[in-house]
Amino acid sequence: MSVRRLAEVQPDSFAFTPDNEAWAEGIIAKYPEGRQASAVISLLWRAQAQNDYWLPRAAIEAVARKLGMPYIRVLEVATFYTMFNLAPVGEHFIQLCGTTPCQLRGSDGLKAVLRERVGDSGQVTADGKFSWIEVECLGACCNAPMVQINDDYYEDLTPENFGKLLDDLAAGRPVKIGSQTGRVSSEPTGGLTSLTTLYGVDGVSGPQSRAATEAAAQALEQETPPAPQADAAPLAGEVEKVAQEHAGHVGKPESVGAALAPRTEVDPPEKPAAEPPSDAKA
Repeated sequence: MSVRRLAEVQPDSFAFTPDNEAWAEGIIAKYPEGRQASAVISLLWRAQAQNDYWLPRAAIEAVARKLGMPYIRVLEVATFYTMFNLAPVGEHFIQLCGTTPCQLRGSDGLKAVLRERVGDSGQVTADGKFSWIEVECLGACCNAPMVQINDDYYEDLTPENFGKLLDDLAAGRPVKIGSQTGRVSSEPTGGLTSLTTLYGVDGVSGPQSRAATEAAAQALEQETPPAPQADAAPLAGEVEKVAQEHAGHVGKPESVGAALAPRTEVDPPEKPAAEPPSDAKA
């Protein structure tokens, strides 16, 4: 277990913005009286997002006061979960997955790029653009190796396309989130080998592909709404007529209700007891 400490240089104060303050009040209101401490992780996460993606001491104390919690209890939460950064990070905070699937697929090459371009783990570049750390599995093993940058995943990385990704981020150019090789979801790198009748050989042209689904949804939105339902009175008259015609065969009920009413079975009349045969000799 790693030792996590607060940064040595700290801001003097922290306060939620009016919008975040209103958001925090809404989160706290979800919990019953006396259970406000349950909102601690949510409030710490919002405080971190407001403060350039790291948690200063003043923010931890502000959350403790708002929830009526001892400061040490909130500090315990902030230092336990690695989702909370306790020191400043770069504008583009890179979390490099180094777990076995990514390592087998070349994460060490990505780490070398980061050490050359950014510096050691936890170090922020002079322009404030980048910092990175190595983390455990981020759950995108099929598209390894991968990194998470701020809130987005970038997958199917190589040292070459990863270097270009960093160049684009540094220059403020738009970047593609997800696979950097054009792979759709988690399909095989060479394209689909099964379910091609549903998704197409290229993965995007079949009846169940994303493109087909979106086209069907658009067509559905453009369809003319159904005409209003006709008055039910004429239809009821037709039903009555059919029922009366049917009555000539099975009886003559006075109404549709009578025609549709369940029939009551009537026990057949009892046969009179047979008389004993007369004695022909008598």
